[in-house]
Amino acid sequence: MTTPTLGSQALSYEWIKFRSVRSTLWTTAATAVLPLLGAVFVAATGSLQPDDTVLGGSLTLSVVAQMLAAVVGALVVSGEYSSGTIRTTFAAVPRRSTVFAAKATLVAAVMYALALLSCSAAYLVGDAMLPAGRYAQGDPLPALFGIAASFAVAAVLGLAVGTLVRHSAGAVTTVIGVLLLPSLFGPLFGNAERWIAGLSPTAALEKLTQTSDATSDTVGSLGPWPSLLLVTACTTALALAALVLLRRRDA
Repeated sequence: MTTPTLGSQALSYEWIKFRSVRSTLWTTAATAVLPLLGAVFVAATGSLQPDDTVLGGSLTLSVVAQMLAAVVGALVVSGEYSSGTIRTTFAAVPRRSTVFAAKATLVAAVMYALALLSCSAAYLVGDAMLPAGRYAQGDPLPALFGIAASFAVAAVLGLAVGTLVRHSAGAVTTVIGVLLLPSLFGPLFGNAERWIAGLSPTAALEKLTQTSDATSDTVGSLGPWPSLLLVTACTTALALAALVLLRRRDA
């Protein structure tokens, strides 16, 4: 009989906590349901414009769902600091880096799987309910994998912000601002707009919803996949910075 490693123990512990906290569970459930509700609403009301796409139209509420994924990531760590249970966590798993890695792995995996299933289902609903041949069809499969990855990145971003802020309300407010500000203020930076605006998982998501259906002119000058890679790199850097500060703060 083998003894579980510290990493697997930490991951199991985080999974138990994830399933036990109501705020996390309800926010996760909302993340899964919103894309489906958006697809049904758009198809039932016929609210798409003629130049809209099947994938983009079906995922009308995916941006809101992605924000909730980031909120889940923030709550996973900030909720523990607010309640004081983080002391129990560090007592059970003394290595801060192991705790952080377990949380990041968990939220990324859960949100990736959840987004892939939910957004795929939303696309199928929209494809079935929207009038045949009216909107561009395309092959959504590559885009859906990228969209799921953008949800995972948003969740890890939320985790990093929650680790830095350590207060639930402050972490939630901050992470939503981080998601929205690059797109809002990108135009102020002139020639650097495409890079600034592409720094948010939200921007990558909006572009990815059009990759299979729309022309290259409609997805932004940076492009959907470069935008996702840029966002992933920046989120990884922020997560590493949060880990370094975590170890210094609690040393």
